[in-house]
Amino acid sequence: MTPAQLRRHCLKLPEAEETFPFGPETSVFKVGGKMFALSQLKHEPLKVSVKCEPELGEQLRGTYDEIEPGYHLNKRHWLTVTCGGEASDELVRELVAGSYELVAA
Repeated sequence: MTPAQLRRHCLKLPEAEETFPFGPETSVFKVGGKMFALSQLKHEPLKVSVKCEPELGEQLRGTYDEIEPGYHLNKRHWLTVTCGGEASDELVRELVAGSYELVAA
């Protein structure tokens, strides 16, 4: 997944917006004023942090080397995914959508 693809996917979700509360290098994607995804889009390799149900997060971290506890976030409720490798584009899209749904609810 490219940074442009990640950004487009996040912003196509209903009422999603991109903000920069941590400076111009960090994109924070929000719905209803709440964060559902966070990424430094120019960072190599591309990483994105998303909210996740704790049980699913444990399972994903145990399955994929590219998925770690959320970087600088609540480790129980957030994941940081390094895009590429076994963490397919489809998985990243599903995790972003799931995070969006958790936050929008």
